Amino acid sequence: MPKIETTCVQGGYQPGNGEPRQIPIYQSTTWRYATSQDMGKLFDLEADGYFYTRLQNPTNDLVAARIAELEGGTAAMLTSSGMAATFFAIFNLCSAGDHFVSSSAIYGGTFNLFQHTMRRMGIDCTFVDPNASEEELNAAFQPNTKCLFGETIANPALTVLDIELFAKVAHEHGVPLIVDNTFPTPVNCRPFEWGANIVVHSTTKYMDGHASSVGGAIVDAGTFDWMAHADKYPGLCTPDESYHGIVYAERFGKEGAFITKATAQLMRDLGSIQSPQNAYYVNLGLESLALRVRQHCANAQAVAEHLAAHPKVAWVRYCGLPGDEYHEVAKKYLPNGSCGVISFGVAGGRAAAEAFMAELKLCSIETHVADSRTCVLHPANSTHRQMNDEELLAAGVGPDLIRLSCGLEAAEDIIADLDQALATV
Repeated sequence: MPKIETTCVQGGYQPGNGEPRQIPIYQSTTWRYATSQDMGKLFDLEADGYFYTRLQNPTNDLVAARIAELEGGTAAMLTSSGMAATFFAIFNLCSAGDHFVSSSAIYGGTFNLFQHTMRRMGIDCTFVDPNASEEELNAAFQPNTKCLFGETIANPALTVLDIELFAKVAHEHGVPLIVDNTFPTPVNCRPFEWGANIVVHSTTKYMDGHASSVGGAIVDAGTFDWMAHADKYPGLCTPDESYHGIVYAERFGKEGAFITKATAQLMRDLGSIQSPQNAYYVNLGLESLALRVRQHCANAQAVAEHLAAHPKVAWVRYCGLPGDEYHEVAKKYLPNGSCGVISFGVAGGRAAAEAFMAELKLCSIETHVADSRTCVLHPANSTHRQMNDEELLAAGVGPDLIRLSCGLEAAEDIIADLDQALATV
């Protein structure tokens, strides 16, 4: 198996003689066929090919194949955003009346999706502490539970998920573990190696890395045996009458059933496709992903160490710091580094945090992370604004928390900007 750097550059696409060296942009909505019978085979899932970009596009498929190879999965698909990827991954398994379990330390938008939007669809979620014991995790499961969800590194709480424990509990209850691996990327963590079954990404973040394209991805490890739990997953294990009675788990096996169903049903009906142009931008980002992630981590480590020693900083959360709560578990899952994102609090609470951010010059206030440029956010006033104080605390997002995403600038310049802003508080 090639090293991760090689897969970033060449994975998923090997051009033939005289073919384009770079993945081409197939900027077309439709494909022409000689006969209706030829096209009919595609609609019946009896043949491979393309007919309408809302379902599939060659550019998207090639980029998805590279991401699948990076994660060590068997199948993948791109979506219009990371939120769409998360929704599709859950909704592909859950229907009205079903239930799933999630870590409470997750991105604010994901919390809102689980806590409010999906509840209106009749799908219930129980939130558990990311540090829950095996017994506490077991207690959250119900007879109608269909999956367990967590983030490798939570945004912005920066908790580190005990993937192996969560996978063990999920499998004992006959359900898959879904992990959002956006922050570490497969460069720093491959959740499938620790028992996860499905991985989602916001490709908008480090995979793109340049704030140029919004997108998401879902990758299947191909390891969960759907037919062994057929009673839990009728959508995968019983005939789909909208495709002439096809049974996905039988036709496509555990390696391809999940992504095929998500494409054939959810993308067909909900249409959250990533544009080929955006997929092309993601691919350009993937080529330098391994190099960029290491520099992001190096900068974040230097900045975290500086902030931890600053008299006007109340606390710093970064698993690369020896005293961090997740330092030891990070040694297991993230031995080569975590991500470029730091959470910290300015002494003086919410008011001090707002005053500090107003004085930043190099670091810009943005609803974004994992960009080549350093950006900063006050989640309680933005991404997590919909949460009450109790929900904020459960998510590990206090009112004073500042999320700092270290870019690719010189670490010394990032530190200098933070210092001059702190001097005004």
